[in-house]
Amino acid sequence: MLPLFDTDRRRRQINLGGASSSTSHTSIIDQAKLRREERIEHKRRSDSAVKVQAWWRGTKEHQRVRQELRRNLEDALDRGDLLQLNTLRMLVIVSRTQTNDTTLSHWSHKLLQYGADHVFDSATSQDTGTSYVVLIKQIILLLLQELSRNAQFDGSVAHLTLLNLLLSPGSKSTSSPNRRKIVQAFLAYSLSHGYYSLLASAMTTIPVEAKSSPALPPLVTLFTLPFTALETTSVEYASAIQEFFVHILTIHLLPNRLPLPTLTQLSSHLPLTKMNLLYAKSTGEWSSSSLAQFLSGSATAITIQVKIHLISNLLAFTPPRYGKLPGPAFAAYLRLLGDVLNHIPSGALEGPSAVSSKNRSNAMNGYGSDSDDDHSNIRVTIVSSFNTPSPPPLPVLDPRTLKRLLVLPSPAHILSILEASKSLSSSRYPLITFIHSLSGVWPSKQDELLTHLWSWNGGGLVREIWRGWVRGGGLGSNIVSPEPKAANAMDVDSGASSSRSSHLEPLRPVVTAANKLRGVAPNSDEDPWAPLLLLADLYSHGLVTMGDDEFFSSSTLTGIESSTAHRNPLTLDEISTFTRQLLNIAWVLWMHGGDLGNESSSSFASSVPQPLVRFSWIEIREKVTRCLLAINARDARKPFMPPGGWLVMSDESTMSESNGNARAEDMRLTPEMAGFVEAAIFEAQELMNASNPSSEAVSIDAIGSPRRGFRTYSKRKLNYLTPRLGVLNNIPFAIPFHVRVAIFRNFVHMDMVALSSSHSRDTPPINPFTNMNTFMNDLRSSRAALGQQQVVTVRRGSVAQDGFDHLGDADLKNPIRIVFIDQFGAEEAGIDGGGVFKEFFTSLCKEVFDTDRGLWLSNEKNELYPNPHAYATEAHSLSWYRFIGRILGKAMYEGILVDVAFASFFLAKWLGRQSFLDDLASLDPDLYKGLVFLKHHTGNFEDLSLNFTMEVEEFGTTKTIELIRNGSNIAVTKENRLQYIYLVCHFKLSKQIKLQSEAFFEGLSEMIEPKWIQMFNQQELQILLGGVNSPIDLNDLRAHTNYGGLYDDNEPTVVAFWNVVNTFDQEQRRALLRFVTSCSRPPLLGFKELTPNFAIRDAGSDQHRLPTSSTCVNLLKLPRYRDERVMRSKLLQAIMSNAGFDLS
Repeated sequence: MLPLFDTDRRRRQINLGGASSSTSHTSIIDQAKLRREERIEHKRRSDSAVKVQAWWRGTKEHQRVRQELRRNLEDALDRGDLLQLNTLRMLVIVSRTQTNDTTLSHWSHKLLQYGADHVFDSATSQDTGTSYVVLIKQIILLLLQELSRNAQFDGSVAHLTLLNLLLSPGSKSTSSPNRRKIVQAFLAYSLSHGYYSLLASAMTTIPVEAKSSPALPPLVTLFTLPFTALETTSVEYASAIQEFFVHILTIHLLPNRLPLPTLTQLSSHLPLTKMNLLYAKSTGEWSSSSLAQFLSGSATAITIQVKIHLISNLLAFTPPRYGKLPGPAFAAYLRLLGDVLNHIPSGALEGPSAVSSKNRSNAMNGYGSDSDDDHSNIRVTIVSSFNTPSPPPLPVLDPRTLKRLLVLPSPAHILSILEASKSLSSSRYPLITFIHSLSGVWPSKQDELLTHLWSWNGGGLVREIWRGWVRGGGLGSNIVSPEPKAANAMDVDSGASSSRSSHLEPLRPVVTAANKLRGVAPNSDEDPWAPLLLLADLYSHGLVTMGDDEFFSSSTLTGIESSTAHRNPLTLDEISTFTRQLLNIAWVLWMHGGDLGNESSSSFASSVPQPLVRFSWIEIREKVTRCLLAINARDARKPFMPPGGWLVMSDESTMSESNGNARAEDMRLTPEMAGFVEAAIFEAQELMNASNPSSEAVSIDAIGSPRRGFRTYSKRKLNYLTPRLGVLNNIPFAIPFHVRVAIFRNFVHMDMVALSSSHSRDTPPINPFTNMNTFMNDLRSSRAALGQQQVVTVRRGSVAQDGFDHLGDADLKNPIRIVFIDQFGAEEAGIDGGGVFKEFFTSLCKEVFDTDRGLWLSNEKNELYPNPHAYATEAHSLSWYRFIGRILGKAMYEGILVDVAFASFFLAKWLGRQSFLDDLASLDPDLYKGLVFLKHHTGNFEDLSLNFTMEVEEFGTTKTIELIRNGSNIAVTKENRLQYIYLVCHFKLSKQIKLQSEAFFEGLSEMIEPKWIQMFNQQELQILLGGVNSPIDLNDLRAHTNYGGLYDDNEPTVVAFWNVVNTFDQEQRRALLRFVTSCSRPPLLGFKELTPNFAIRDAGSDQHRLPTSSTCVNLLKLPRYRDERVMRSKLLQAIMSNAGFDLS
């Protein structure tokens, strides 16, 4: 039963009124909008239909009018009304609208039959002359345009003949002022509408081999018509010359396209004597001129090829006229060549087999590398930025162009340019810029080019560049004088100084008194960078083969008269000044190198004018640095620079250090120096701590090897983050030697901390004033306590062999405890606190460096170098060289002095540098004298009977070695003697000991990172190994002497000892030091660095007993002598007897 009332159930709602007919407001608006859009669309279609109909009617009308005009034009031509105004108007309209119409050709033939001279008669009419001129101008342009599309169609000869008549002022009989004026108007209009561009297009439509084409003679005549019709002082004339060079002389193989009579005609009419107008100021804004746009166009394969064609064509026409060109024209010619070469990529003129400039530069740089062509090495190119777009591909040049381009760097061509420019003062600076550009764009010819420039006119060009542009150019000045300054004289880190307004000042050319005398204003076009960089290249190259006799201009050497010897082009004072300029520039470029990689967005763009040379700032820095290294290598071997001349940062100890009189109390760091050291260590530590790899760079290790976990950086980023490391690795001589030694010790400290498990990797660097001896001892003790010490047993009679067996592959960076085994096989008693290891090391060095073992030879100065004999290259011998390198590295790592002297050329291998002629004097004096004789020989070279071979004697047999491929069949001549000298030096100084040196350096590099020792030159490296060869400072020695037993500093025997030693001369003092420490040279930074410290202990009261020593602990055992005379006699007897050391 259903409930009566169901309140919870909803009832259905039923509408009985049907569907609703009401319309909402929104739907009404939508309907109105739709109808409006329909009306708009209908109107648009109607308007479009009207436009289409109008266009159609207009087109039909145009066709009708053109057809009517064409009929009327043909009727006029048939009637002979060739020059009526209506006829000309119809001709212009019809030719413009119908490009393939033959009416223009018909008119050309008719006018030639009628006489083209009537054009000038009609153009001079007072009533219609102006209209005639306007119409003829347009017809001339139409003729040129039709020829540019095809210069070999049926009517082309008629067109060309008519153009020659219309654009020629005529002969003397037909020429008149009115006609010349009209022709000049025709030419001015044509030039403004692409006259030469159209002619160039017409020429390229004729195949290169189609020399018999009838269109060529009249076409070539049109090339030079503007230069006979226009006034030479007019703007149009200057514009015509620019257009001619840009469009006509850039045609591919232009001389090869022309028959001989036409080529002769073109050559005789070229405007070469007016080339100075190429850079005329009267042509308006230079940047908008056609030549400027041609030079500054985007670098693509096509634009590069066009520039190469310009050089090729210039070389075909210009060299025979060098001697006849006026000075301004010849200067403009050289400037043009230089500007074009600056916009051509390096190697583009050499063809497909071109060698990249970077590899060539590395091969030529004898001061920064020691490569051997016999072994192929993997080359890694370091880029400045990974966002730099790739350079355009080099164009492929045909053999005829390549052959003509070879004229450019040829000795005969360069000599002709030098001779032509010799008497033309206005061409000297363009000559320099041209040569500088040529050496950069043609790297494979750079060596030969620089050789001729260096020797030309007895070095006159080198002197002229220095005295005319570099000395007074204002570059490299205003940084700091060579004399020592107070500590607050220059804030190197901030780049501010009271003597200069900006840290970039050395890069800004300034007007000096010398500039003013030469009339060089600040806005002059003579940019001093090109002469400076060329001079740097010349000296980098010249020093490779220049002997000391030439460099120092000695009167005689080995019997050779000075008249036959080449002299240094510059005096030593001039070289010192030039070196200072380069050093100031290099300092700024390295200290602020992070801004160099992106000139457009860096402070350089707004602060320093961009040099007008083809090289970037980074390439400029490399050139300057390479020259500095070459000069520094010469100065290090035989000093000529003034005291402090190499230093940018100097202090009160600099002068005494450079004079060789450095005292221990002077070997300290001023606050300025300490700041540089701390900053350099901080930069190195930041690189070590950054272990996250970078994805956009190659790995560059500034202070160590990648195996240590160094982060990888791009070169620009590395320069930005580590400018002081850049200075230390590239121009270290700018920093005092003792400062670099302090940095070296800090690097060792960082390496020790990194390897020690008890220290954090990011431990802050030690204070530069910290006693390194104390720190090293503390660190060794802590590492020994942690069980990191290695124990090695060594037999007394087999120190070298046991050391080789036990330490050949051991980790020498950890502490080593030596246990000696006596002759009975028992361990000797004692605890190795450093002294026993030193005793082992001293004995080991005596054995391994003994020349009787066959691994080493010595020169006349008792300096060691690897034995070049074949058996020294065997695997076993190379293992010994590697072991010796590791042991020496251990000594440098621990700060132990080694009383061993190495030959300079062998030390150069440690630094990765090449050795040259003067280094041979220490190895083979006879061979050196022979090569010097050969270098200056003026007689017949055939009488010498030399070829490119060397004879080597091994095991009693003589073996012939070819220095170059097929060298036995290549005679030594005057032209190739320098190459022969270089190859002989390279063979004797590098190639023969290459494997031995590599094995030795491999072992050394396991202990000492190569970058660390690259902070020093050969002489400094020898000091780092064996101590400084300076007078012994007894005050410093006494201040750092320890006493044992009954002795102290005030004990009578000790007082008598110091009184006696004070009476010794330096030779006797060195003998005493050697007697006690096994090394006669004091430590570089003073006796506080001697490990362990110098010590004196009493040895009883026996008055007849001699003093003895324990060199293992630097201990002198001195009896208690009561008389100073007895003490002096006994001391001298002990230290001068050379009887060896008493190891008590």
